[in-house]
Amino acid sequence: MAEVKQEKMATRQAYGKALVEIGAENKNLVVMDADLSKSTMTAEFAKAYPERFFNMGIAEQNLYAAACGLALSGKVVCASTFAMFAAGRAFEIIRNSIGYTHANVKVCATHAGITVGEDGASHQTFEDIALMRTIPGMVVVNPSDGASAKVLLKQVIEMDGPAYVRLGRAAVPMFYDESAASELKLGKGSCLREGKDLTIIATGIMVNEAMIAAEELAAKGIDARVIDMHTIKPLDEEIIVKAASEAGAIVTAEEHSVIGGLGSAVAEVVVKKCPVKMAMVGQQDTFGESGKPDELKAKYGMTAADIVAAAESLR
Repeated sequence: MAEVKQEKMATRQAYGKALVEIGAENKNLVVMDADLSKSTMTAEFAKAYPERFFNMGIAEQNLYAAACGLALSGKVVCASTFAMFAAGRAFEIIRNSIGYTHANVKVCATHAGITVGEDGASHQTFEDIALMRTIPGMVVVNPSDGASAKVLLKQVIEMDGPAYVRLGRAAVPMFYDESAASELKLGKGSCLREGKDLTIIATGIMVNEAMIAAEELAAKGIDARVIDMHTIKPLDEEIIVKAASEAGAIVTAEEHSVIGGLGSAVAEVVVKKCPVKMAMVGQQDTFGESGKPDELKAKYGMTAADIVAAAESLR
């Protein structure tokens, strides 16, 4: 039998398509970029609605300051650049101008994590979730695939206030179909697989790896629950406590540093409400390097095999 190839799409590509669709209905939506519109895929919105698109040039701090001004004037703004430039270079502006005023700006940052690949260590952002979740009132969202990215982006645009949406460069498997993705809700984790022996809580592209790992663990006689924690903030504490109490040990999986990201957020809940053994799969306090995305994921320990190993270590 011929192998059935799973459709792939980068979450940044889904973002570009979703902006055009949402922009047709929401005439108040403004999109901004910092001279990277072909890479962030906001160029599609610029072509469809040029009067509502602003290229601010290679000036990320100015991008987010201007986005704040437009939002405080009544617009809904999606402002994009690479995650390193948004969370890194423009952090102070996002904190003081957007966060402090609770401006209706959606920081939609692309090219996050190790799967930036050939762009190398300078552009592989492992700190962005940690930084953004410290800003009071900032919603932090990390979709796992193209279908979930479109659904969650629409909800982010409909909500009032600032949000950080993390998007990737590389094409990844389309994990959700349209029907399943439509059930996703901001702030509510999604239990994709029940299990009684341990729980894997994953975010972003690691959700697909978690499901693969769960199958491999099942073959070893380990029944793993899998949760897609697409919203890092506000975190769904209820689903975490339920998993900890019912399925014991927890493995977190993220394409981000294990310091300050999903693993840290889950641990903060577990230690206060239901202490259990934990292991964290993610970038282990190191920089990355230039290379093919899949090879880098393997080298830096962000694959299904690494989740399996982490789960077995807790037995």
